[in-house]
Amino acid sequence: MRVHVVSDVHGRADALSRAGDGADALICLGDLILFIDYHDLSQGIFPALFGTEQAAVYVGLRTAGRFDEARAMSARLWGGLDGDPAEHIERMVRSQYEEIFAAMPTPAYMTYGNVDIPRLWAEHARDGHHVLDGQTVELGGLTVGFVGGGLRTRYRTPYEIADEEYAAKVEALGEVDVLCCHIPPAVPELLYDVEARRFERGSEATLAAIRKTQPRYALFGHVHQPLARRTRIGRTECVNVGHFRSRRTPFALEW
Repeated sequence: MRVHVVSDVHGRADALSRAGDGADALICLGDLILFIDYHDLSQGIFPALFGTEQAAVYVGLRTAGRFDEARAMSARLWGGLDGDPAEHIERMVRSQYEEIFAAMPTPAYMTYGNVDIPRLWAEHARDGHHVLDGQTVELGGLTVGFVGGGLRTRYRTPYEIADEEYAAKVEALGEVDVLCCHIPPAVPELLYDVEARRFERGSEATLAAIRKTQPRYALFGHVHQPLARRTRIGRTECVNVGHFRSRRTPFALEW
């Protein structure tokens, strides 16, 4: 069995269409939407609506940790649009999802990232796209569990949930051979982004489940430039499968 795994697609439909080549199945760990590309400020929903100059100011405020100012700026810009800002966002998210799901290979086993909007996935998923969150599936004789979304942070991304709700999804999986999540377990070297120079949030519930049940693999994304891409927790190989938008190639796993 050969499985290709991607995470943090962020609009990279061109490479996604080839991500399943040579594999029996594709696993996608979410973050399909691109709101803003910190490396190319012309790309994403924000600059499409407000331009690259405003995107540069917004990114600068967030990078400096001035989140209240960034939110105030964003609110002013959204308030200047005709109509409901939520309708503008949803229109552009739907457009991105249409392109991404059209490019998504089949069969694909998918869960949500923290920037995704779960209620919109059903509109775009095709036959052969299996969306799982707090659920398991058997692939090649192994049980693979999926936990989507992220935990609540100051960034207030669309699919952040309470620690208790996240832990309940982890618990619902039981023992699995491969644990697939969008966010990493709460291990510092897996959470530190060396370019952004900050720790992202990881899951204590995932870490506890790994220590208790010792799956063969724990796969995740979320941290784009991690201090460590891999580590072992007991017998479990923990792997950040990579920032697909920049890497454009999937992580390959065989069993």
